[in-house]
Amino acid sequence: MPTEEQVYEALTNVIDPELGLDFVELGLVYGVAVEEAKIEVTFTLTTPACPIGPQVSEQMKEFVGELEGVDEVTTTMVFTPPWTPELMSEDAKFALGY
Repeated sequence: MPTEEQVYEALTNVIDPELGLDFVELGLVYGVAVEEAKIEVTFTLTTPACPIGPQVSEQMKEFVGELEGVDEVTTTMVFTPPWTPELMSEDAKFALGY
């Protein structure tokens, strides 16, 4: 069974194409639930109008699905609470000039 840390590490491979940073550093991953071989990832986008939602969801399923012991990955895109730059890691803030 994978750990939450392993799932978050796999999610660092999901890159926002516009900003060039990963979804974890950007604070776009709101939560990870590990229940045996099933993983649930809750995430958001920088804006509700962002068109990359389906692509991001597929990438998350792909990268997390490669972890040993994972049988199923589901993703849920939410917009509450809305994303703000304050959710980014300090490294991401620095890279983007916040």
